[in-house]
Order: sequence, then structure tokens, then C-alpha cells
Amino acid sequence: MERISATKHPVIETINHRAESSGCNETLADKQVLVETASANGKEYELSVVMPCLNEAETIGMCVEKTIKVMRENGINGEVVVSDNGSTDGSIEIATQAGARVVQQELRGYGYALMKGFDESKGRFLLMMDADNTYNFEDIPGFVELLRSGYDAVMGNRFKGGIMPGAMPWSHRYIGNPILSGMLNLFFKTGIGDAHCGMRACTQEAYQRMNLQTGGMEFASEWVINAAKSNLKITEVPTKYFPRGGESKLHSFRDGWRHLRFMLLYSPTHLFLWPGTILSTIGFIALLILTLGPISISGIRFGIHWMFLASMLTVLGWEIITLGFCARVYSLSCHIDTRRDPIVDFFLRVYSLESAISFGALVFMTGVLTFSLALYALVHFGLTDLQSIRLATLALTLLVVGAHTIFVSFFVSVMVIKRRGWSSII
Repeated sequence: MERISATKHPVIETINHRAESSGCNETLADKQVLVETASANGKEYELSVVMPCLNEAETIGMCVEKTIKVMRENGINGEVVVSDNGSTDGSIEIATQAGARVVQQELRGYGYALMKGFDESKGRFLLMMDADNTYNFEDIPGFVELLRSGYDAVMGNRFKGGIMPGAMPWSHRYIGNPILSGMLNLFFKTGIGDAHCGMRACTQEAYQRMNLQTGGMEFASEWVINAAKSNLKITEVPTKYFPRGGESKLHSFRDGWRHLRFMLLYSPTHLFLWPGTILSTIGFIALLILTLGPISISGIRFGIHWMFLASMLTVLGWEIITLGFCARVYSLSCHIDTRRDPIVDFFLRVYSLESAISFGALVFMTGVLTFSLALYALVHFGLTDLQSIRLATLALTLLVVGAHTIFVSFFVSVMVIKRRGWSSII
């Protein structure tokens, strides 16, 4: 990795000036020696510890001081970056006096605060942790050692490290975290046991590769998902978790939903493709069978009304599939998700605008012919009204699916037009 040269920070000079004015120059100078690299020596930080902060006056000072103390005792050349998110309780002044470099993030949100802190950091390694004194600062060297050994990212695991009494509500410990972590592993194969631990680390290069975007609490899920999608070398380390100090900013149900919503949006295969495929397959098979006439299964008669249901399932399922395809193409073409999807790539290879229109037109014309056949048979062969309704239902289903396919094809082409690397579809 290209080495990053450190320079003298204006904030640090301001701290020293304040210190001299307040008569505590020696104490702050000592702290500064621990975390500041002199530009004259041409050295860089090895570690930047980033703490998001919103009114954490009760704990921010001790968190910064403990971090500096641990780095000093373990020979880690680092800095503490506090990313303030609009504090009004004196947190900024307390963090500055404790030896941190404070940066301001006007956009409100956990993810926005962390991304601002990461962007302003000068360390080769980045470690994020909350400013509420819930994590064990003695665990910091373990993260650094794993990054030094070649890992791209290191996750803390509170369930392995130990959750102290009163640190985590039972609903989070036994319901929320296990379910969300389990779904994340199911959808994205991350292999992470505690996907929402607030203490985690990565290299600068890994941070750039993850291309993080979300500004809220779902940032924690995006971090893990993008790390897995970027094929980063990830491991876990046991991390102790203590009761927090100050007021909690977590909203259990709202933030839990945001995590779940993000995972579903980032996994169109599970949100769209499988449900749509199941619905359309069941619906179309049932539609073809019932077109031939009513059937009875275990004494239950399936007639024309069930055929209407089958038609609805076919159309609904196909619309869900195409919506998922559109959502995936949009996320890729707008670089929301930079990893190419094998399913989308397969469709792009065989599913150009022209072929999509041809397929849609073929389905549509099949519907037209089927409807014409029903009318012809009704007039010339004495087809009953019920039999004609069956054929008409099949025909109308094919007409809707065909027309929908044609217009969705144009819509996809509009989304990706003039996008480099996507010209094959238009």
C-alpha cells in the first residue's frame, strides 16, 4: 500500500495554544507526543481510531484518554479522530482537551459521522468504536496485530468476548442480533458471528474498496456486506461489551428495520427473484392446466375462479422478477454496488434490448393468437362461454406479460444508456 505522509494538524496547534493559555501545557504536550507524528520525521500514523459522537460529554473524554493510553503502552503510533455529529453538550471541547482531533459532520447519522471520520483519518489502519465506553480499549492491540498479519478487516464479536450484565437488552441479545446476523450470513455468506458489533477495523485500502454509502445505523450492515462482496480477508476477535454511559441513541425497532430493509435491498435475489419465480411458476403451470378444464384434487374442485388466481400469480410473479432485475441494474449502473452480479451478467449476455423486445413481442403475439382462436372457436365451433373464458384468460395473461416485458426492456435501457461498461444492453 502507498504510504501516506502525515502533516501537522491545525487543530493540534490550536490545542497547544489553548493549553498554554490554561496553564496545562505539559499534560497536553505529553498527550500530543503519543498521538501526533512530527512532520519533520516524515512518518505516518499506523492507526486512526474513529469515534462518532453526538452529545457524549459523559464518556467521550475517558474514551479518548483510554485509547491514547493503550496506544502508548503498546507502541502503536496512532491518532484519535472524533467525528462530531452536532453535539451541544460540550463534547467537542472535552474530546479536544483529552487529545483527540475533532472533525465536524453536518449530515446527521451514524454512518455519515463514521465516513467523515474515516475520510479525515491519516492512519494506515482504521478502527471504529463507539464513544460511550461500552468497549474494552485493551482489545485495540489485538485488532492491530491481525491487520499487521495481513487481514483486510477485523470484526469484534461481543458474544465470544463476553457481554457484561446490563450491557445489552435481552431482545437484542437473543432475538435482534442473532436474527439479523443470521439473515446477513444467509444472504451474503459473510461468516460473521456478530454483524452489528460497533468495534471493527480495516485497512485504508479495504475502506476504499468497500465503497460505503449509507448514512444511518444500517452502515454497520453495509460495512460487513461490502467487505464480503469485495472479497476482503476478514476475521473476528472476541470483544468485551460493557453497559454504556450516557443516553443511548439506538432505537430498537426502527434501527432493526433499517438493517433488515438494507439487507433486502442489497439482495434482490432473495427480495425479488426467488419470490417472483415461485409465484410465476406456480401460477403459469396452474393456468395451463386449468385452461384445459376444471380438475379435482382430494375432493376439492378447481375451476374458473382458481384460474383467475393463477393468472394473477403469473403476472404478479413476472412483475416482481422484472422489478428485481431493474433494481439490480440500477444499483450497478449507478455504482451503488460496485460488484458485478453473476445473474445480471448472465442476462446481459443473452438479454439485449432487441432480444428482450423480441421475446416480449413473441409472448404478446401468442396472446393475440390465443384470443383470436377463442373468438373463432366460439363463433364457428360452438365453444361454450366458460370454455372461451378459459382461453381468453390465458390469452390476456400472455398479453400483459408480453407488453410488460417490452416496456421494461426500454426502461432498463434508459437506466444504463451512456453508462460505461453497459453498452451491450442498448
